Amino acid sequence: MRRENQSRVSQFLLLGLPILPEQQGVFFALFLGMYLTTVLGNLLIMLLIRLDSRLHTPMYFFLSHLAFCDVSFSSVTVPKMLMNMQTQHPSIPYEGCITQMYFFINFSCLENFLLGVMAYDRYVAICNPLHYVVIMRKELRVLLGAGSWFFSCIHALLHTLLLSYLSFCADNTIPHFFCDITALLKLSCSDTSLNELVIFTEAGVLTLLPLSAILGSYVSIGATILRVPSMKRICKVLSTCGSHLFVVFLYYGTLAIIYFFHSSNNSKVKDAIASVMYTVVTPMLNPFIYSLRNRDMRLALGILCRKGIVFAE
Repeated sequence: MRRENQSRVSQFLLLGLPILPEQQGVFFALFLGMYLTTVLGNLLIMLLIRLDSRLHTPMYFFLSHLAFCDVSFSSVTVPKMLMNMQTQHPSIPYEGCITQMYFFINFSCLENFLLGVMAYDRYVAICNPLHYVVIMRKELRVLLGAGSWFFSCIHALLHTLLLSYLSFCADNTIPHFFCDITALLKLSCSDTSLNELVIFTEAGVLTLLPLSAILGSYVSIGATILRVPSMKRICKVLSTCGSHLFVVFLYYGTLAIIYFFHSSNNSKVKDAIASVMYTVVTPMLNPFIYSLRNRDMRLALGILCRKGIVFAE
């Protein structure tokens, strides 16, 4: 397809966050610190899982993928947002906008799948502990991980290809800090009914499937605990699943604010805040949630620090 048949817009203007000019410096420093924390924290998780053989289990296999997903997810939007906060011309080329949208959808969907897979892993570990090693064998966890990546890429590619057929004739202003698909559809001067139908059906199904797996897994876990209730068992389950549940709450809670509790009053400000939550805040908090609430991760971190001290001496 020739470029001139796709769009007469060569670039888009990202309005960014609703921040006063005199507050730009403060928020730039804040978001830069949060982004660096996200990158370093998640890279540390991947390093610990790689170096400590005791963490070579299915749960930490999926956690390493989630950590990589969080780094990538933030890197899709935050560096460009920081760059735009320091320039008077916060524009992005058409090709760059479409590419950013593709990777944003890809890693957003991947996190969705990984949270569902991790819930299934916890379900097997608690409800079928004697068969855990047999069920969550290496072949299955590789298949679940590869399947999450494959369907996320196909999902993002589908929406990107459909969007590439649309025309953008005049207005090129995006009231957001990244190229959000819904904002792009509003700017298009083509018929977007097919795009909206695919978002409503395909994207809805791919969101509800992992969410259903998460809810079903934890309902089964709760039923298993209640059969023979004991405080020791409940505490053990909470220590095992607490981190994952908190991440699920953060991720789906912010999505619910955007898509289910949307209102016309200050909707742009609220959407921007919620978007910051799941693109900047949640990926930054994940390393702290998993490391501070997880005994194995704290132990691996302690061993790594001691080795570093010994090596330095």
